[in-house]
Amino acid sequence: MTFLTFLGLAVALAMDAFAVALAAGAVLPCVTGRHLFRLSFHFGLFQGLMPILGWLAGVRLQEMIAAYDHWVAFALLAWVGGKMIYEAFAHDDGETQRCDPTRGVTLITLSVATSIDALAVGLTLGVLGVSVWWPALLIAVVAALFTLAGMLLGCRIGELWGRRMEVVGGLVLCGLGLKILAEHLG
Repeated sequence: MTFLTFLGLAVALAMDAFAVALAAGAVLPCVTGRHLFRLSFHFGLFQGLMPILGWLAGVRLQEMIAAYDHWVAFALLAWVGGKMIYEAFAHDDGETQRCDPTRGVTLITLSVATSIDALAVGLTLGVLGVSVWWPALLIAVVAALFTLAGMLLGCRIGELWGRRMEVVGGLVLCGLGLKILAEHLG
């Protein structure tokens, strides 16, 4: 496999991370360097580690998780998206603190949900007998860069549209979960 093949694969895997980062950047009141670092680091880390885990697990795990991996991704994204939508309507004159998708359980949930496809890529590389180390590093770097770009773009959109972007961000996450589900079921 060539560098361009791996780069195309990395970009394809990074699209989910980009979409989630776009939504996250739009709902934060002020995106700081810490927000940018936390989300891009974790998305890059998870995107890079999942192919390695898949490669190490081999074909046996692929058969076990293939039946429900899309349901897990859907449930995680729908849960976080629903939480964002709920919090957008639950505030009392702006007194309630917004959800920070770059912290705690939400950060881990989004990191796992956006990197499940990378696990399948690792399984495939293992089956093909291709070394996973270079592709995993490339996938991690591209995911981190796409996450950074998504957060910065989302921040600009959030500044223009304000708090209603929290609803849009939640809908984007739910829609992304539905897209993943539809792709695997259809």
